[in-house]
Amino acid sequence: MASVIGAERRERLLARLEGDGVIRLEEAAAELGVSTMTVRRDLEALELEGVLVRVRGGAVATVPSQSFDERAATDDLAKREIARKALELVPASGTIAVDASSTSGHLLARIRSGSELLIATNSAHNHARARSIRGVRAVLIGGELETRTDSFVGPIACAAAGMLNYDRFFTSASAADAGQGTSETIVEEAQLKRELVRASRETVLLIASAKLGRRAMATGIRWPEISIVITELDPADPRLDALREIVELR
Repeated sequence: MASVIGAERRERLLARLEGDGVIRLEEAAAELGVSTMTVRRDLEALELEGVLVRVRGGAVATVPSQSFDERAATDDLAKREIARKALELVPASGTIAVDASSTSGHLLARIRSGSELLIATNSAHNHARARSIRGVRAVLIGGELETRTDSFVGPIACAAAGMLNYDRFFTSASAADAGQGTSETIVEEAQLKRELVRASRETVLLIASAKLGRRAMATGIRWPEISIVITELDPADPRLDALREIVELR
């Protein structure tokens, strides 16, 4: 097979990335008729452009930052199903934390009035939802407003997050893969979530299947720190096979 050169080769790599969400080094080299070293150099260049993140054996697509409203408008059916499943893990009383995700917002919308909960969150949107639940004491974890995600982050937010002990922390993520764990588009967001994990007895990851097998820029939560993963899929779905031996699936 004749090799593909230069810009055309990188365009084809990007097309594969857009279609599959992943580039596998050996497969790409065979398809393009070049060495794996050539593909690796292409991936290094594309990573510098910010369009992908290199991982062992290839690369995965980067995940862009989105505001709360932008995130709320995507994967709505998946988020509703995840929230439905997660509701049974919300205690009737005690203290929980939820992140700034729209998925957690869907969960809050399902909590019944009369719950004797303290709910802490670093999202003004999710704080407003928590306040609307009769019987709930809502705590806003304040700090520096991250305008890209409409969440509060930074050292003040991290200090505030660590002032409570949580029975469960419900969190989504920008991406997750079997090798690393979760990842986020913003370093400060990842830092705050790690602080909430440290302060929580259990961490429950609420994540749509479309985010699996991907990585964002900032390292988030490692698998040993996550008790349960909830997706919109049936736990027996083969798309979850990579996680099956790592964490409990629901």
